[in-house]
Amino acid sequence: MIPAALSRVTLAVDCMGGDHGPSVTLPACRAFLAAHPQAHLILVGKPDALAEAAGWPRCTVVGASEVVEMDDPVEVALRKKKDSSLRVAVSQVKPGESGESAAHACVSAGNTGALMAVSRYVLKTLDGIDRPAIASVMPNQRDGYTTVLDLGANVDCTAEHLLQFAVMGSALVAAVEGREDPSVGLLNIGEEAIKGSETIKRAAELLRAAAASGHLNFHGNVEGNDIFKGTTDIVVCDGFVGNVALKTAEGLASMLSNFIKQEFTRSVFTKLAAVVALPVLNHFKARVDHRRYNGAALLGLRGLVFKSHGSADAFAFQTALNRAYDAARNRLLDRVHDRILETLAAMPAPGAEPSTDTPALAASASR
Repeated sequence: MIPAALSRVTLAVDCMGGDHGPSVTLPACRAFLAAHPQAHLILVGKPDALAEAAGWPRCTVVGASEVVEMDDPVEVALRKKKDSSLRVAVSQVKPGESGESAAHACVSAGNTGALMAVSRYVLKTLDGIDRPAIASVMPNQRDGYTTVLDLGANVDCTAEHLLQFAVMGSALVAAVEGREDPSVGLLNIGEEAIKGSETIKRAAELLRAAAASGHLNFHGNVEGNDIFKGTTDIVVCDGFVGNVALKTAEGLASMLSNFIKQEFTRSVFTKLAAVVALPVLNHFKARVDHRRYNGAALLGLRGLVFKSHGSADAFAFQTALNRAYDAARNRLLDRVHDRILETLAAMPAPGAEPSTDTPALAASASR
């Protein structure tokens, strides 16, 4: 059963995180509030830095005396800076004694490692999830985008981890895009089932078993170019591969934009050609503009946390706020929880051979 959407959403915002802090986060928050009249924001940071927001409607300012710097080690963020804006913002998502939390989701542009570590420590992981994953989107040639995870949280993954990522990614796409049965591809060096490492082969078996039991729409193995072709709605991989793919895509988009800019300023002819091609070029720039895809979900936690790029400008940070809002409004956390329980109940016990026989899978739920 699809959970009903929330009528009012509260987001906690780490206003001090990222390369620019309040000079970016506050304008983004103001624009976000103007576009979402039902939303409420909890702005977290040093009170003097957030003074201008004190009288904003639908806003609450929560003070924090410390800031996690972008180059701070994880240990510093976790053990020493306990009153950092990052940690206080994440804590707003943790349910209190009443079972309710102050915020439905948290958004931060802070240190990725620190955000993941603090979020995992404060919120803990959902039952059935071994490791949280970072999920975001990349543009594809179908004029849409492909959700990819993991993008860097887990360098080494087991087959079971990749199955969990697939289930969480499916819940994310279902909640945010309204696709209840999104297709999942497993990133590999070829489409054939015989290719890949033993971990990838085992993951493919688990994914096929989950598909046979009706808990996942598994397409099969996909290659790197399938991310941009839009072959599947979701692509699953370990964090090492995913992060390399993400940074490569960002670098390529930047290179292409710079190349076009240089070519169309070389001569009178190219300048005239630029005028003719301007609509196409503007569409291309919009499609590859990473700011339009900002906001990665940290999936698998007992609370919603979204990571903005550290160098995000106000437009990009507002995009991250929009993504967090949509996820919270459509109850992403409940969807992930429900899908994980349903799917993992049908999984073979660790070490057992996966089966595509549904009754056999169901019987393994008693483990």
